[in-house]
Amino acid sequence: MNDIAFSLLCLVATVVLYMANKRLYRKWHKLPLMPLVMTPVLLVAILVVGHISYQRYMLETHWLLWFLGPSTMAFAVPVYENRALIKRHWMSLSAGVITATLVAVTSSVWLARLLTLPDEVQRSLAVRSVTTPFALAAAKPIGGQPDLVALFVVITGVFGMAIGDVLFLRLAIREGMAKGAGFGAASHGAGTARSYELGPQEGMVSSLVMMLSGIIMVLAAPVIRWAMF
Repeated sequence: MNDIAFSLLCLVATVVLYMANKRLYRKWHKLPLMPLVMTPVLLVAILVVGHISYQRYMLETHWLLWFLGPSTMAFAVPVYENRALIKRHWMSLSAGVITATLVAVTSSVWLARLLTLPDEVQRSLAVRSVTTPFALAAAKPIGGQPDLVALFVVITGVFGMAIGDVLFLRLAIREGMAKGAGFGAASHGAGTARSYELGPQEGMVSSLVMMLSGIIMVLAAPVIRWAMF
């Protein structure tokens, strides 16, 4: 099979699996059926059975990753439409984003060091709490590995979305904006998708927090490397 045919096959397989998984998730709203969970599992199974290396798959489909940038920026539309609400709560949102970013970075790196994980894993974990385009950009000056960064970002998003509702219930958090901010800061894209299921205000706040967290992480990446590595 030539490179063009293989590239098209990877594209078709990825898109078809995702679309089928998305329809399945809409019918049976269960966490294991979530596209962010089930689709990667199925793709890995196909790669293993077909004896296809992960590196080759990523090489043939790397441009799909490029679409994460425009899709992430699309979350700015509801943010713009609700700018009046943001103006009223800008101080609490800004303080929350800065605090969440600081806690995410320090807790990830310190826990990794406590477990004596390799240096490249520590550097990759430092940016796990922001969405993939921002995480990959921030990982470069810090020295993280792109493959590990992408993996940690997905795991963080899915895990945060899975336990978010239970955690809010345990902490007696009922305010919609607080839930949206928590999902956006802790589980980025996956959490934002869950926030929009809760309501438009929750989704808007989650979108804003997710983007602000990513911007702060990218800008602070050189400082993080200097301070922690």
